[in-house]
Amino acid sequence: MKYLLSVVLCCFFFLLGCSGKNEKKEGEQSVRRNLNVGLVFDVGGRGDKSFNDSAYNGLELAQKKHGIQYTYVEPQGEGADRESALRQMAADPDVDLVIGVGLLFSDDITRIALEFPDKKFACVDYIAQPNTPVPSNLQGIVFDEKGGSYVAGALAGMVTRTRRVGFIGGMESSVIKKFEAGFIEGVHSVNPDIKVISGYIGMTGSAFANPIKGKELALGQYGRGVDIIYEAAGASGLGVIEAARERKTLVICTDRDQESDAPGFVLSSMIKAIDKAVLKTVEDVLDGSFKGGRLARFGLADRYTDYVYNEKNASLIGTKNHERLEAIRLKIVAGEIVVNETAVGQ
Repeated sequence: MKYLLSVVLCCFFFLLGCSGKNEKKEGEQSVRRNLNVGLVFDVGGRGDKSFNDSAYNGLELAQKKHGIQYTYVEPQGEGADRESALRQMAADPDVDLVIGVGLLFSDDITRIALEFPDKKFACVDYIAQPNTPVPSNLQGIVFDEKGGSYVAGALAGMVTRTRRVGFIGGMESSVIKKFEAGFIEGVHSVNPDIKVISGYIGMTGSAFANPIKGKELALGQYGRGVDIIYEAAGASGLGVIEAARERKTLVICTDRDQESDAPGFVLSSMIKAIDKAVLKTVEDVLDGSFKGGRLARFGLADRYTDYVYNEKNASLIGTKNHERLEAIRLKIVAGEIVVNETAVGQ
């Protein structure tokens, strides 16, 4: 009888333990399923085929992989409403993580993160202010634009035939200046006699959403003998790509692989895996490893910052040039090449 009672009790506690584990597992799945992310696009919004689209793709990846929910806000005009959009997301009790896409969010999202200490925030291309700590609930997502642009410049230096290459940036800002500086230094690492002609579309956020001006600047540079342009201009870069296709010259794109926009004329793209960085940030929130108060760097070593080399552009780049580019990338990762921030165009 005692033996039978012991068996019954053991089975009871075993089943009770299993039930607790199942309830816990179901609870964890519920948290994962119900996580809600609010994303605010920058100027250009969805359809820019650049960093906004890449960030949105990151949310789609997170939804497909983890079943999260998300909502987003499109900017109006030059994006003057970005602060109110961020505040709207932060005040929504159903939103767990607020993401701002673009350097122009840096000041606003810093201020709002301090106002909503119980909410988690992330900002793509975040610019930390000197002597100002990043709020403990905010994570800045940054990439190695300098190193990636150095590689893009080295590629342009290897391929150019006219020994004239161009750079076109969107908004003249500290982040885009890093693209320019890295590109120029990379070009001159191959041949210091190559001339680099630089131009910017504007001084405000709207410079990232003006493909007409992008095309105008590109046609001007191509008209001056430039045979390769590196663009870092958001949606304005679509105009640069159109100019390359029209003039049958080459362009190096940014943020995403844009070869499909001008097959045969996109030499490469300096990609920033914003989609994967957004996915990683969401996953950090899901598993409890999210850490604010810092910059999360995504660089060349893990190929979050990278250049495109595949069957579609291999003939344009060439096997030997690709080998040289890989050697350069590895030297940057190892610290044997240090990219500065002071190079300027001509």
